[in-house]
Amino acid sequence: MEEIKSIVAKNIAELRQIHNMTQLELAEKLNYSDKTVSKWERAESSPDISVLLEIAALFGVTIDYLVKAEHTEEAMLSSKTEEKRYNRKVIAYISESVGWIIALFAFIITTLILQGMAFQFLYFVYALPVVLIVKLVFNSIWFNPRHNYYIISLLMWSVFAAVQITFLYFGINVSLIYLAGVAGQIVIVLWSFISKPKK
Repeated sequence: MEEIKSIVAKNIAELRQIHNMTQLELAEKLNYSDKTVSKWERAESSPDISVLLEIAALFGVTIDYLVKAEHTEEAMLSSKTEEKRYNRKVIAYISESVGWIIALFAFIITTLILQGMAFQFLYFVYALPVVLIVKLVFNSIWFNPRHNYYIISLLMWSVFAAVQITFLYFGINVSLIYLAGVAGQIVIVLWSFISKPKK
């Protein structure tokens, strides 16, 4: 039993490192504390079968992979998972760049058609919140949901900045809206503490 515990500990640690994940990140994905993950990796305790299933699914391996010292086909499965993660990152980056490309085309077309007008820079101001929304969607689906708090913060501040810049273009100063941003940031920080890991 102790030998299997050590093998599971070694495999969890290796898979976590292969996927460039900290103990805290793995713990958050499994809804456990990082101390628990640390105990698993030191073979002081072992996750139960339902958690092993979650870990196997998370890393794209089988239960056999987690409980065996030698790996053959499963190692290939792990490399395919890494390739899938890479492809997802590329898809996410391409999707995010679409917002900037659309803003660039709009800028070029309206600059050529409406010569003498100077509002075209606003396309790039509005593109930032759109790109951040796309980033938030992909991060929620494929990546670490814990990073959503940072993305939401950036999204909120970019929306406030877009509003202020738009009003400044028309000669109206609405810099007081940043007070609402401070309140919003406090809510986001408090919201990040709602989900607590299991003990």
